[in-house]
Amino acid sequence: EAEAEAEAEAEAEAEAEAEVEVEPPVSVLPSPEPEPAMAALVDDDAIDLLDVLDVDLFPIFEEEALELMPQLGGALRQWTARPDNLGARSEVLRVLHTLKGSARLSGAMRLGEMTHRMESAVERLGIEDLKSVQLEPLLAKFDAIQAHFDGLRAMPAQALSLPEASPAVQPEDALQAELDTPAEAATSVNAPASTALPVVPAPARPASHQTVRVRSQLLDRLVNQAGEVMMTRSRMEAHLGQLRGSLNDLTGNLDRLRHQLRDIEVQSESQMQSRLAQSKESAKGFDPLEFDRFTRVQELTRMMAESVDDVATVQRNLQRTVLGAEDDLIAQGRQARELQRDLLRTRMVEFDGIAERLYGVVRQAAKEAGKQVRLDLVGGSLDMDRGVLERMAPVFEHLLRNAVVHGIEDPALRVKAGKPALGTITLTLQQQGNDVTVELQDDGAGLNLARIREKARASGQIGATDHLTDDELANLIYTPGLSTSVQVTELAGRGIGLDVVRSEVSALGGRIETHTETGVGARFKLVLPLTTAVTQVVLLRMGDLVVGVPANLVELVRRVPGAEITDSYERQTFEFAGESVPFYWAGALLQTSVRSTEARGKTLPVAVFRSAGQRVALHVDEVLGNQEVVVKNLGPQLARLPGLAGMSVLASGAVILIYNPVALATVYGGQARQLKRDVDLAAEAATAAGTAVPAALLASVTQGPLVLVVDDSITVRRVTQRLLKREGFRVALAADGLQALERLQEEKPAVVLSDIEMPRMDGFDLVRNIRADARLRDLPIVMITSRIAEKHRELARELGVDHYLGKPYSEDELIGLVRQYCAAQIQV
Repeated sequence: EAEAEAEAEAEAEAEAEAEVEVEPPVSVLPSPEPEPAMAALVDDDAIDLLDVLDVDLFPIFEEEALELMPQLGGALRQWTARPDNLGARSEVLRVLHTLKGSARLSGAMRLGEMTHRMESAVERLGIEDLKSVQLEPLLAKFDAIQAHFDGLRAMPAQALSLPEASPAVQPEDALQAELDTPAEAATSVNAPASTALPVVPAPARPASHQTVRVRSQLLDRLVNQAGEVMMTRSRMEAHLGQLRGSLNDLTGNLDRLRHQLRDIEVQSESQMQSRLAQSKESAKGFDPLEFDRFTRVQELTRMMAESVDDVATVQRNLQRTVLGAEDDLIAQGRQARELQRDLLRTRMVEFDGIAERLYGVVRQAAKEAGKQVRLDLVGGSLDMDRGVLERMAPVFEHLLRNAVVHGIEDPALRVKAGKPALGTITLTLQQQGNDVTVELQDDGAGLNLARIREKARASGQIGATDHLTDDELANLIYTPGLSTSVQVTELAGRGIGLDVVRSEVSALGGRIETHTETGVGARFKLVLPLTTAVTQVVLLRMGDLVVGVPANLVELVRRVPGAEITDSYERQTFEFAGESVPFYWAGALLQTSVRSTEARGKTLPVAVFRSAGQRVALHVDEVLGNQEVVVKNLGPQLARLPGLAGMSVLASGAVILIYNPVALATVYGGQARQLKRDVDLAAEAATAAGTAVPAALLASVTQGPLVLVVDDSITVRRVTQRLLKREGFRVALAADGLQALERLQEEKPAVVLSDIEMPRMDGFDLVRNIRADARLRDLPIVMITSRIAEKHRELARELGVDHYLGKPYSEDELIGLVRQYCAAQIQV
């Protein structure tokens, strides 16, 4: 009786403690320790079972668990949002029950015990008077189950089974495990089969839904091969078109030959009739040789007619063959496109596949930062290319961590500002043509623009008098090494990450836009390609340059009167559908030509492009039509070029670059606005001094600052020239110091980039000559050399070198220095 009363009291205490509310792990505000009733839920270290994975059954369980885990996470979130949702509770228990049984069947004993304890905790909570804070610890438990499952998946194949020499369970081990395991676990794991909970095996799938696991590398190779088949078919179409043209020429020549042969027959017959008439008049007969000659002419004409008929037969056979080949090629093209589409569908996965990973990132970051944050995912059922999604998953995680750490305020500050203590991050996905727009928005404090401006000025990214808009300041957060965090933590403050975010987006041919509003929140908009394998492109020609543009970006192509083009150039806008769209010469965006060099006719082609809600109109010399091409991956060098979405090979074998004109116009427009601000600053400075703006300085501002690159290596000169031109600078080149002095007499640059070791005159002598010239004395000089010893640096400082860079140098650092010195020259 005493033992029965003790057990009854223990059960009553457990039930009373199960009703105590537990603070959610997402908030790190002071919260009570987990009650004993929840101990099994929180403490997984007490599980002393070992995983003995079956090498044959675990792959089957892995495939099933990949489907069950998202179902469990979704049901848990629905139940947490509405504790009275009994359907969600039943779904949680059903999935846990299935997951537990399948895990134990495959040998994942620890995972099975974790799900069993979670299932028991759910049943203890009951269904009445539940609150969200009581359910949120289940999400932490789910994260632990997910992490353990990921760890099992990461195990090498040879580790899935134990050696035969060491059995999974020895009699003594089983007895000791039964003594050490808590009663609840012992009942469910080590109890006899007659008393243990039933093990639910994985549900059998219908035969029509059987799946096959294929390595992603093989799938990518198949997609590439299908693309190459399409390219080969395009070449065959081109060859068949040439054959069709030749056959048409043959038909025309054959018709002319028939007419000519008929004329010969008529002429020969008329001559014979004339000779006969003359012979009758003269009463003379035909000479035998003369008669034979006419007979031979008739034979030749008849033989030629037969040959023409034979050629006509061959021509008709060729026509039938070509027609049949064209029909077969059309059918093959249709089948190849269907095969390609099906292969591309196998690469497409739902964004929800990484949803649990993102939810876990937000929960963990909020817990460590001591904040309450909720993530809302809209449009997660959208399909994306698996390669794009896997590459962008770390980018999404980093942006979410930044939103939690930098964006969302502490609960006390939010309440004081009139906001709910719970912060919200919304991740929205939309498909626009062949692009996917991923928009991440939070309701936090927004970006600290004042801090960004302070850090940018301290690092030399902007000048002390530069006036940037809010969006331009916001874009500075992608500068390497720039961080607004006051202290360094595990989550933020190290000054790395966002520059990698922009690099990854650009490498995929996408772009990122940033908008912030103080006290309201920040918004990051990523425009990514739906797939990177195959696309339709429109070919545009500007002079001798031909480029491709994704067809889904083209909204309109039409011919416009020349007078309207002239007005659009003056206004720098083009009227389209009642909207003033930015207007450019396409060659100017690519920095290949200032204007079109072809004679203007009555009408000129203009193309309007649209991407992510933005439009831009471009004047081009010719629109060459559209083609389906296989997009090749960009290398790390080309991936940094703004607006470059990919490259391909046409049926003719020519390599073509594929650009996003909207992204190009964004970069070009920013450079134009910066030049306009520089012109205004120069004019204000000249007016204040009562002098005119120097012509050389005005040319430097309006046409772009001039940078002189001095290096004896032609490769270094060309690479540096492309880098600087890409950023909007004019570049002059010199192979040594003497040639550099000649360039300096023609026009004074804004900055000189010079090597040390060069023929005829080295870099140190060049610096001495520049500093000795009164006109060039204040010219900024940056040494770029592989000589990084301290004695070389000291000599450079003594000669008056402004900055010393060692090879290899950071491109971003060099561009920052050039911009800094160019801005200083303009202000002077």
